[in-house]
Amino acid sequence: MRKIRSIVVDDEAHIRLFLRTVLQRAGLDVVGEAVNGDEGLLLVEKEMPDLVLMDINMPVKTGDEVIADMKRRSPMSKIIMLTSVADAGTITRCIEAGADDYIRKDTPYQEMAALIKEIIGDMEVEV
Repeated sequence: MRKIRSIVVDDEAHIRLFLRTVLQRAGLDVVGEAVNGDEGLLLVEKEMPDLVLMDINMPVKTGDEVIADMKRRSPMSKIIMLTSVADAGTITRCIEAGADDYIRKDTPYQEMAALIKEIIGDMEVEV
């Protein structure tokens, strides 16, 4: 077995650093970062990660605009959307686009790590 490979897609550097730390402390390998949906899509195609942690609101292309393309290019990747506003419309839009789940950006570190572990569940990856 190998570590779960993940990528972070967010336009804010301090958020990417925070998310990288959360993922690493949760035992995941962070194999890349992107600053918008287009870059995230290219990174998914290149890395074929097990998990994508992606902000919904970014410049160029938003997270919800690229979810379906990410799922087509890497169908086994789980996608967790990050949102500042967890209203029913936003959540529904993300899930309908193909997101596996969502997490509010203001979730405390330890709770976020626990939610990520819960969402990925017993995901196992072969070498």
